[in-house]
Amino acid sequence: MRYAIRDPALAPGGRLKIDWVRAHMPVLNAIRRELERFRPLAGVKIAVSVHLEAKTAYLAEVLWAGGAEVTVTGSNPLSTQDDVAAALVETGIPVFAWYNPSPEEYRSHLMNTLENGPQIVIDDGGDLVHLLHTDLARLAPGVIGGSEETTTGVIRLRALEAEGRLAFPMFAVNDALCKYLFDNRYGTGESVWSGIMRTTNLVVAGKTVVVAGYGWCGRGIAMRARGLGARVIVCEVDPVRAIEAHMDGYQVIHSVEAARRGDIFVTATGCRDVLRAEHFQVMPDQAVLANAGHFNVEISGPDLEGLAAYRRIVRQNIEEYTMADGRRLYLLAEGRLVNLAAGDGHPAEIMDMSFALQALTALHIFEQAGRLEKKLYPVPAEIDRRVAQLKLEALGIELDRLTDVQEAYLAGW
Repeated sequence: MRYAIRDPALAPGGRLKIDWVRAHMPVLNAIRRELERFRPLAGVKIAVSVHLEAKTAYLAEVLWAGGAEVTVTGSNPLSTQDDVAAALVETGIPVFAWYNPSPEEYRSHLMNTLENGPQIVIDDGGDLVHLLHTDLARLAPGVIGGSEETTTGVIRLRALEAEGRLAFPMFAVNDALCKYLFDNRYGTGESVWSGIMRTTNLVVAGKTVVVAGYGWCGRGIAMRARGLGARVIVCEVDPVRAIEAHMDGYQVIHSVEAARRGDIFVTATGCRDVLRAEHFQVMPDQAVLANAGHFNVEISGPDLEGLAAYRRIVRQNIEEYTMADGRRLYLLAEGRLVNLAAGDGHPAEIMDMSFALQALTALHIFEQAGRLEKKLYPVPAEIDRRVAQLKLEALGIELDRLTDVQEAYLAGW
């Protein structure tokens, strides 16, 4: 099968989206110019499973320009944009994805993407890696390495590594400085609220927002909520992060007590059942529930369904659950990633750095083929620094340099 998309005729609209983000991704453009010149990835098979919207499409085109044989699928049923998928196919890149597939269709898209026998995998959440360790384990020996975009995926990789089952080298792009300091914090913070506001058309100012999880994504979500005029409550299980949230000026309380007070709830933990029956039973009428974690398990759908007297779709991407006592709870985007399932994801300028890390890490994996162990690696510091330097150059920012005397002073003891 050459590709599987919803409608090839949608390609012109998708091309406009890709061209728009390309104009705002100067770091990836600089890397593309270098890859096009030398084509160091010629013939290398790369499978990409990342939220299939315009920025991801442009990453695929950059790798393709470097000579790679790229095959693309989505990483979430509700984040694929059909026009973007069509534009990629028109370019000549095989795509297996469409918006809102059935579970069986979603799985078949992942399977077809891997059937090209990839040497490098670029994953977002770990679905490709999972298949390569289970149903498609026969293909794992051909994989020289891969990279993971998200916190959730890195958690899964650490579990595989701890069990001694990781079948090929993987790089934790999520843990790179130029990823989590900007993508997780500023990208998630802005795109989550963009998704919530465009979906609900409700004001944030004056409301009480409950953020579950104070990792880098939670920090960004809380920061942007405060900037929009909300009162922010943070819930945590980690004592150090709880103190950070407290000293950052947020109220930190137990999640059940927070459930009584919140107007808008956002989960960002990477764990399951963060909001569950005990929370739903005490939430105010018309509370809004949104998830910013990779999988739709942070807000317990089974608990919501079990407590609801009835439910209905009241607006695109909003499902109303009416409790037995008449309270209404609004679940956004089926509890999936609200910034992508109900929005366009992170801003292009943010993903410029994240996807530059992905492109350079893919090149690093190829150059180091055969010399890497089957373990989870950090992104090399020189890649992080190069992406940061390219971003500063694009912004027209010049740094100071240490004098010889200063360097000698810092090197002395």
